Amino acid sequence: MGVLNGEPKEEPMHVGEIYHLWTHLLESKALLVTLQVFINHTGDADFKKFLQEFTEDCIQQEEEQVEQLLKENGLRLPPAPPDRPMVNLEDIPAGARLNDPEVAALVGKELTVGKLLTSYVASISIRQDIAEMYNEFQTQRVELQGKLLKMNKEKGWLVPPPLNTK
Repeated sequence: MGVLNGEPKEEPMHVGEIYHLWTHLLESKALLVTLQVFINHTGDADFKKFLQEFTEDCIQQEEEQVEQLLKENGLRLPPAPPDRPMVNLEDIPAGARLNDPEVAALVGKELTVGKLLTSYVASISIRQDIAEMYNEFQTQRVELQGKLLKMNKEKGWLVPPPLNTK
């Protein structure tokens, strides 16, 4: 059977898996900093809680899993930007502040792009452990996107396209 012996952790990763794992880790590190900024700009308590859940239960966990996999395979890790300090919402000037619906739209876009990426990486992976990990990432993003959609509707933040009411 050769190098593809059926034991995923012993199989080598192909260049596509390596590239996407490394890029995912780089982008996750940047997204964590972006989410820190978004949390600073958020005034709604429910939305702030959602952003913290997205940060801790999704992006940080993905970062840890991908980083561990790269380390186990002897690959160097991408750099991480510095953390942002927590600030009071009132300290952000009005002209520089993002409002909650804008942040929600940006987070929704990130969840959509993340679903596409996780689906793609799972589909190109020949190592079963990587494919399963990315399928789990996708499932989590689907759940979070559903929560965000519900919140957007409840808070009146959703801007729907023209609706056909006939």
